[in-house]
Amino acid sequence: MKWVTMWGNAQSTVMPMPQRYAKDLTLRYPVLVPFKGNKIRITLDNYCVNEYSKIDLVAISRGKSLSDSIEDITYLTFNGKKDLTLEPHKSITSDECEIDLESDEYLIVSIYIKDYVNLTGGVDIIGPLSKGYFAYGNQIENKKLDINTSKSTSWVFFLSNIDIYTDDSNKAVICYGDSITSQNWPDEMLLALRENNIMNISVVRKAVSGTRILRQYECITYQSYGLKGSNRFRHEVSSVSGADKIIIQHGINDIIHPVGEDVNIFRPMSDLPTVDELIGGINYYIDIAKELNLDVYVGTLLPIYNWRTYAPFREELKNEFNFNLRSNYKCIDFEAEIGQNIEGVWEFKDGCDSGDHLHPSKDAYKLMGKLAAKKILD
Repeated sequence: MKWVTMWGNAQSTVMPMPQRYAKDLTLRYPVLVPFKGNKIRITLDNYCVNEYSKIDLVAISRGKSLSDSIEDITYLTFNGKKDLTLEPHKSITSDECEIDLESDEYLIVSIYIKDYVNLTGGVDIIGPLSKGYFAYGNQIENKKLDINTSKSTSWVFFLSNIDIYTDDSNKAVICYGDSITSQNWPDEMLLALRENNIMNISVVRKAVSGTRILRQYECITYQSYGLKGSNRFRHEVSSVSGADKIIIQHGINDIIHPVGEDVNIFRPMSDLPTVDELIGGINYYIDIAKELNLDVYVGTLLPIYNWRTYAPFREELKNEFNFNLRSNYKCIDFEAEIGQNIEGVWEFKDGCDSGDHLHPSKDAYKLMGKLAAKKILD
């Protein structure tokens, strides 16, 4: 038996709002249990918050779906206490909690915050297996959240990892990246694995929309775009238990963000990297992954034709970067799966563009998930 992370999430800073603080708030997150186990521990992370965060109650419950309905409740403790205080930029893992869980049921984590806390640490994730809820008041023991005082949300606050004590044959695969990975394909990958009767792999997403390999923003305008690779990769990846593989799909924002200070003062053209700099960033990731005994797969960047900052020089940079990935690394060719090369310019195949010419459609995300699953199976 060993600990394996069955669900995971990166940490960043939420989109800026005038109201930075929240109180008397219940958060609830349902998570699919990929394989059976008999103990749980969860990690709460304050990595991107520069203040202490007091959390009053954390509970786990069984559920049957992504809904907010729970069947029972067990309070978690942290160093023997139900309440905890997260230090700035620090994380804390709960004490072990005995609970028998079966594959394909749902574990629901509920968090109650009584007094004011800086609620700016979190990330936005979506997909067929991803959902969350918030509710006003202490509803942590409610079998179902009050419909008049609760609402669904795609933002996950504080919760970064859920570990399950499980059979030695079970393991995790990490998916690391930006908005492409914070959207559907990791969920679709897990579903594709299960469709192939592979029931001993969890898919742990570590993704933040807008992030770049080499740069990060220091302004609140783009604070939700998170940390650059050297400030997030080791923190996010080293926290995952029982992983043996990682899929990295990162770098498109380094290419499409710089537009010149005359257009956007926060996006100078000097931020535009060379291919060698981008490859250096990928090699930095790989060096750390090897330290952690992870087998590394690198995903090609997706088409950007007709994206609002599209230009031929960006196309050339992306294509050269992808050529390098295809030639020198264990590569998952996402671009070739959902795109097509038309006279040197990559475009989305019919039905694969979400409409913004950058993010895939739901059907395309399914193709990406199935391709990633196939690579892992092979």
